[in-house]
Amino acid sequence: MERDPSRVVAFSDAVIAIAVTLLVLEIRPPEDSAHLLHGLVTLWPSYLAYVVTFMLIGQVWANHHVMFDQIRVADRTVLFLNTVLLMDIAFLPFAASVLSQAFRDGQGERVAVALHGLTFELAAVLFNIIWAYARRHPRLLVSTLDAAGAGAIGRRFRLALTWIAAGTLLGVLVPALGVAVIAAFIPFYWLPIRGETDRARPRRGRPGPA
Repeated sequence: MERDPSRVVAFSDAVIAIAVTLLVLEIRPPEDSAHLLHGLVTLWPSYLAYVVTFMLIGQVWANHHVMFDQIRVADRTVLFLNTVLLMDIAFLPFAASVLSQAFRDGQGERVAVALHGLTFELAAVLFNIIWAYARRHPRLLVSTLDAAGAGAIGRRFRLALTWIAAGTLLGVLVPALGVAVIAAFIPFYWLPIRGETDRARPRRGRPGPA
């Protein structure tokens, strides 16, 4: 069974849009209007979890489009792996809620950072698996993708895998540092990766290993 990837992308976009929308619903207004400013300030962990998670989901969305722009058809395996990826993304609002609650309460931060980081790490793992599978089956890829472009995409996915893993491990030891490391990936992600400018170049051969 092979499907037009445009339907996969449309469904994925819908799931991602719902996930980022649910994030803001976890930020509850202060109940004490008499001390509203103080109440708003004390919600800083919720703001932090919202911004970091929203921006990282934005990167997931961008990665998803980068990947599926190069996938010509999606077979059963790609559909299954993409479904697992979407399940993971849909879990992120809960992970963000746990993270903000732990920092507000001042306890359980290590577990909360681990949960939040591992949820994103699973997404990174799935991106790498999907892309590796697609490269092993060139019939799934567009003919204009060359080896340099395929390798650049793979390097970006592996970078996310390594960076998020490092931040998660640090977070188990020092929660605030772990969150800072993971958050630092947000601006770093948008820096160019060697070979990305070659992605649109007509392919002279099948994509080789990175």
